[in-house]
Amino acid sequence: MVERKPPRKRSSKAKGAGKVIDVGGVVPESSAQENSEEREHERDEEADAEAAESGSDEGVDTDLAAGAAAPIDVDEDAHHEPAAEADADVVDHTDDDKPVRVERGLARRDPMSIYMSETRRFPLLSPADEHALAVKLVTHNDTASARKLVEANLRLVVKIAYEYRRAHRNLLDLVQEGNIGLIQAVSKFDPYRGVKLSSYAAFWIRAYILKFILNNWRLVKIGTTQAQRKLFFNLRKEREKLEQLGFQATTKLLAEKLDVPEREVIDMERRLAAPEASLDAPLGSGDDGDGARTRLDYMPSDTDRPDQAVEASQFSQLLKSKLETFAATLEGREQTIFRDRWLTEDPQTLQEIGDKYAISRERARQLEKRMLDRLKKYLEAELGTSIDIAAMSRE
Repeated sequence: MVERKPPRKRSSKAKGAGKVIDVGGVVPESSAQENSEEREHERDEEADAEAAESGSDEGVDTDLAAGAAAPIDVDEDAHHEPAAEADADVVDHTDDDKPVRVERGLARRDPMSIYMSETRRFPLLSPADEHALAVKLVTHNDTASARKLVEANLRLVVKIAYEYRRAHRNLLDLVQEGNIGLIQAVSKFDPYRGVKLSSYAAFWIRAYILKFILNNWRLVKIGTTQAQRKLFFNLRKEREKLEQLGFQATTKLLAEKLDVPEREVIDMERRLAAPEASLDAPLGSGDDGDGARTRLDYMPSDTDRPDQAVEASQFSQLLKSKLETFAATLEGREQTIFRDRWLTEDPQTLQEIGDKYAISRERARQLEKRMLDRLKKYLEAELGTSIDIAAMSRE
């Protein structure tokens, strides 16, 4: 319990400091009035002191009152919340010893610095400890060992990600992708090859970071094949290298140096030079009547024309009726093979049909071939040569 101390009384010297001293002249009326007011103020202070000594609530220290009004946090697990509130709203004191609430903004925190401080919690492993954990992971599939290997190499991921910070704005995205590569490296690491984990994992980390940069360079991917990915990362550097040596960096020379086809170099140069264009962007200003049209309106459609769709539907119905008529002319196993393999959406295999009739798969294939020869002659007589039976196959 905090002991409350009453305010100190003013000394007689302090009391007389404010009085007007008569040196033989006449005291002005205004000075006499000020002296009377000071006397009343001194009497009020003496009364407050006496009340404090008697235990009254009057005259309590304002600092203690402000401190008692604030809640005291006794929960050790929630000690971060009051700190955040103190940053936003702090109690300050002026010369009059009166509490004043000062508004302050939250301090800016760098997520990358926080992440680095967290990674420093995990110590680096010695070669002997690293080998022992890797052996334990390979032999016993110990997830705890894998976790320690990953945690010990988190700073390696940050170091490699810093090399590509100009290619992507958010460095934490690169670190995240590199961490995925580190996990893959730990899962595939062989401790018996005599290679350090950091040397092996660097290739996996770079691979995942480069893949992320390539996939997020633009909204539309500009590199999907191996040759395109190679050109994306090396085309500019190879051109600069040739120009520094005094060569003219033609597409043919670049293709020879990078061992890719020349058309791939031309295509990649166009992709890198051309900006992205929205297919829904309007064409024209709108005054000429083309403002409502977009690039999508001028692209060819992949769907069939109405006349082609009607033609295909009618021909399908005609073919279906002809096949049903042909199936009625078949008997026994041939009719079963035809219906179970050619008139159904879930056709059976030749082995299943052979097991059904207790014959071999080769015998079922011979029966099907004899039936298809008859079908070919029938369709040529009914529909001409519009259907190629030889190109039809169920296996």
